[in-house]
Amino acid sequence: MSAKAEHYDVIRKPIITEKATMVSENGAVVFEVAIDSNKPQIKEAVEALFGVKVKAVNTAITKGKAKRFKGQIGRRKDVKKAYVTLEEGNTIDVSTGL
Repeated sequence: MSAKAEHYDVIRKPIITEKATMVSENGAVVFEVAIDSNKPQIKEAVEALFGVKVKAVNTAITKGKAKRFKGQIGRRKDVKKAYVTLEEGNTIDVSTGL
């Protein structure tokens, strides 16, 4: 499979937090994905971009918080996260770029 521009639209960036590092020990990787993407699209994009086999995709939408920006009340955007579980023997090193 070749990487197409749509795949880069689906997967925004890897999420590197303590929780994401903990799940990576069990063969899972966490990505920020497009809010309108679905699980089959995410699976196809990860397999095409990284050349790995995906076992499962779990998604979660984090609602944006109300925050102050220069005294004005603003709102952070909603973010969709994808927890991508890889097949045995497949790894993705998120510390290096694409």
